[in-house]
Amino acid sequence: METIMNALPYLLEGLKTTLYIFVIAIIAGFILGLILALMRLSPFKILNWIAKAFIDAVRGTPFIVQLFFIYFGLNSLSWVSFDNFTAGIITVAINAGAYFAEIIRAGIESIDKGQAEAARSLGLSSKQTMRYIVLPQAFRRMLPTITNQSIISLKDTSLLSIIGIADLTQQGEIQASATFEAFKIWLTVGIIYFIIIYLLSLLANFLERRFELR
Repeated sequence: METIMNALPYLLEGLKTTLYIFVIAIIAGFILGLILALMRLSPFKILNWIAKAFIDAVRGTPFIVQLFFIYFGLNSLSWVSFDNFTAGIITVAINAGAYFAEIIRAGIESIDKGQAEAARSLGLSSKQTMRYIVLPQAFRRMLPTITNQSIISLKDTSLLSIIGIADLTQQGEIQASATFEAFKIWLTVGIIYFIIIYLLSLLANFLERRFELR
């Protein structure tokens, strides 16, 4: 226990970095996903094609390749300069956004088109119909899948230690090397990840029940 207690402050500091990156990236990813989903549903074929190409490219390549492309590949260009922290957030956001896009698109398409037609017959514009009628209902249906993807993105942040971000995983590596107690340190890191993911699942279940009551 002494080894774990001595390492815990450093692990918790790494956890702060992990959660900070995760929250910013998930918010940015959801916004990106919503934009891409609306582009996929757009009647303009060029927007549909651009969104589909982007989504397929991201979903069809490993997360670590995307991370290396953004941090090492883009930074090799003279006009691009990302620090490791920014590159990590961008990678997680883009990766999550591509998956969110398909989740949101499926959620929107699951809503009966008759509701949108009824809303427009009452004088609502297409934007108002999407904002007040379609998206709120679609979000309730999307919530479980969005939660699952968010958990996957949280796990993906563990790979950011490869580019030198002092997240929970890298702090675990440092403490395991310093103490020569790899079993204890990595068990603690795993427990911390489990607790955070479990709390995230509880929050999603609470929100899901809350929406069902409305």
